[in-house]
Amino acid sequence: MNEQDILRILEAVGAGKLTPRQAMERLKHLPFEDLGFAKVDHHRPLRQGYAEAVLGKGKTPGQVAEIVRAMLRAKGSRHNVLVTRADAKVYAAVRRVSRAAKWHALSGVVTIERSRAITGKGTILVVSAGTSDIPVAEEAAITARMLGNRVERLYDVGVAGLHRLFEHRELVTGARVIICVAGMEGALPSVVGGLVAVPVIAVPTSAGYGASFAGLAALLGVLNSCASNVSVVNIDNGFGAACVASCINRL
Repeated sequence: MNEQDILRILEAVGAGKLTPRQAMERLKHLPFEDLGFAKVDHHRPLRQGYAEAVLGKGKTPGQVAEIVRAMLRAKGSRHNVLVTRADAKVYAAVRRVSRAAKWHALSGVVTIERSRAITGKGTILVVSAGTSDIPVAEEAAITARMLGNRVERLYDVGVAGLHRLFEHRELVTGARVIICVAGMEGALPSVVGGLVAVPVIAVPTSAGYGASFAGLAALLGVLNSCASNVSVVNIDNGFGAACVASCINRL
């Protein structure tokens, strides 16, 4: 439930279309709804501008389905529903709750799109260094779109062949925020950062050989970037990068 949802309820009460008791029923689960095993944060869109996402990893399919059910039945709310790090079993459980659920197998994301409203001011560009980085990049791209942003993708343009990146320089320089996803040594975010005057959010990935230490080498690489407009999220955290990018894109 966001500011507009609250405003509509108050306006309905003022116009006599809704009784105070009916309004109370719609608002009674603020700030959260206690399911016993989870406390669903219906208040988050009002505080942060976007709804709570459900981390599928570590939860049973039934738990995820019940959380999604609670999010969908919240009266007066039409925000999109996002489940990250899900598998086919989680998707099947969510699909039984809502036939509108969509499975994005490459990224492990389940979405229920209830609003196509664009609230971001510009375009978020998601760039991946290699094809192996695309699952994390897709998590970022899907999340950013579900949060109300225009999203463009540019994949497999890493430093092993920089001419592939320069071929799309107009797309890169036209973005308002860039999410740059890279494994191995994590070099691409520094290159992209040196080409643009906008925030670049680096996402190190666990793609790489033994000495990459499951993404630690890439993480250290981007943390030491000499491009001063590069910031960093955790290894494989496409979701977190999209949330930060969305906040920036609304400013």
